[in-house]
Amino acid sequence: MKAHFHKVPIEPAKSFIIRFDPKPLTGDLWHYHPELELHYIIKGEGTQYIGDNVSNFSDGQMVFLGQNLPHAWRCKEEYFDKDSTLQTATYVLQFHPTCFGPEFLNLPEAHSIPALFEKAKQGLVINGDTKSKIAELLQELEQAVSIKRLILLLEIIKTLSETEDYDTISPGYAYSHLSNLSEMHRLEKIYSYVLANYGSEINLADIADLANLSPSAFCRYFKTMTNKTFFEFVIEIRISNACRALKENKQSTQMICYECGFNTLSNFYRHFNKVTGMTPFAYKKQHQS
Repeated sequence: MKAHFHKVPIEPAKSFIIRFDPKPLTGDLWHYHPELELHYIIKGEGTQYIGDNVSNFSDGQMVFLGQNLPHAWRCKEEYFDKDSTLQTATYVLQFHPTCFGPEFLNLPEAHSIPALFEKAKQGLVINGDTKSKIAELLQELEQAVSIKRLILLLEIIKTLSETEDYDTISPGYAYSHLSNLSEMHRLEKIYSYVLANYGSEINLADIADLANLSPSAFCRYFKTMTNKTFFEFVIEIRISNACRALKENKQSTQMICYECGFNTLSNFYRHFNKVTGMTPFAYKKQHQS
């Protein structure tokens, strides 16, 4: 999965993007852009990669992302089967912080908006009544024209700036290095390699060579940039994919263990319990219920 800077294609006659996408999320680009993004997954399940966080998403998730926070969503594999009947639906809203003009954020009435935009650099999962209200506004905005578009966008921003009904996704990533975009390119190579090879043995010397660092320097670098060790990150990706496979319930736990890159069942159970707080059996039972 190749990640890179993404140029958001805003039309010349419009100041921001709002679109409804019925296609499965492919996750083939782990990317970032200066535009803020509100991502509402009405239907769909899979894995999300936001900053240094790897987790699962499901129907109804709404996420608000700040400037230059790398992200990607990929629906689980059965969505891409030729004969699949699974449905997906997503709203995506993308706008630059200065889309209302360079002086807008300096207006006294807009004092809460810069604080919201700064907070969004951590990635925010929007919950509760706030999510319901914004979902309705997105549906209306997607059909709106002319000045009504601006009014509805402002209403969405206002709602987000006033709520406390959210959870942060990746605070460590935001504060450690979002200001240094040149370092993202090296991290992109690392992330892409792990996402493509988590089911196999990942050699520290190989990944360090990919980053043009010695193994010891790479370990220090990755911990500084992500606030976690490299092998903690690998374990997160493996467990996230194991969780998805357990929910699908198409393979035995032993097969999932080995396909997600673990060498022994005991090692898999230990890491799974540490990350999720439960055993694979309990996790599967909970989601089957």
